Amino acid sequence: MSEVTARERFECPACGGAAEWSAAKQALVCPFCGTVAPMQPQAAREGGVRELDLVTALRNVPESARGWQTATRSVKCQSCQAVSVFKPERVAQNCDFCGSPALVPYDEIKAPIRPESVLPFKLSETDVRDRVRRWYGSRWFAPNRFKTRAFTDTLHGLYLPYWTFDAQVTAEWTADAGFYYYTTESYRDSNGRQQTRQVRHTRWEPASGGLDHFFDDELVPASRGVPANLLRNIEPFPTAELAPYDAAYVSGWVVEQYQIDLIAAATHSREAMDAKLRALCAEQIPGDTYRNLQVAADYSAQTFKHVLLPIWLLHYQYGARTFRIVVNGVTGAIGGKYPKSATKIVLLVLAILVVLLLAFAFSQGG
Repeated sequence: MSEVTARERFECPACGGAAEWSAAKQALVCPFCGTVAPMQPQAAREGGVRELDLVTALRNVPESARGWQTATRSVKCQSCQAVSVFKPERVAQNCDFCGSPALVPYDEIKAPIRPESVLPFKLSETDVRDRVRRWYGSRWFAPNRFKTRAFTDTLHGLYLPYWTFDAQVTAEWTADAGFYYYTTESYRDSNGRQQTRQVRHTRWEPASGGLDHFFDDELVPASRGVPANLLRNIEPFPTAELAPYDAAYVSGWVVEQYQIDLIAAATHSREAMDAKLRALCAEQIPGDTYRNLQVAADYSAQTFKHVLLPIWLLHYQYGARTFRIVVNGVTGAIGGKYPKSATKIVLLVLAILVVLLLAFAFSQGG
């Protein structure tokens, strides 16, 4: 098991029990006696969220920047490969990400890079359950029987690992700008009659330009427990609301440890920035179309953060299939799949065919 030295213990001022962060009350709450203890994180008192120099970190991350600042226990799911981190006294029966019971203790040679900041949960479990039920009800193609069932029993609140990257970019570009023009040509139709038509041509001219752009908090998910394409449905997260990392925020919550390291995440981020930069340069090209776009970019002031972002996750079985839904723990955005009613799909197809047949009949009658 992975464990680091505890720096803080979040004791209830009334009974001495271990207090946990409450999304509903935005404070530490004792699960034993209900006492609410407003939190004053040490990290918040020491300053705001810091951006770390990327080049320096890629060379070497100091030991002082590793660990969780509190005692933890880690297990790895042999099914989905997610590494879950939680309080040592908790006993995990099933994986919070996929429900598998195949959990094994997880040991690391080196402690992970400590999160620089965290986005605390804003939506309570009750609020999320209501939102998910409304989401179920708004799915037109879902079976009616599905909409009357709750499917919220496996709801879990989790902190997912993300990397954020900033960079100042200066770019110069060259391209061939294409301008459309039209000429009229004559031709004979299938009946041998003389007709005319407009033909489009392209006039090519050399073009060049440049731009300055700042990439701010470009997100790269580092989760194995939740697929990146599913997370895209609930992004963006309001990273402007990030708070300096403090173990009190994650007290009582399961945290997934990153398995996409800084090097891999930085590479992915640079590729995403390059693609966005190319699109920005393409927008500057005059004319109607372009070709041979070449972009020369200079990246500077590159920084990063390891952050924890909140999601609510649930998985349920309908028939023989398992479905998964994710909810943004701050904005409430929902993403996921749901069962489709074959009967409703067939009825929709038949309705479209009827409309097309009626339209064809009216056109023939006219």
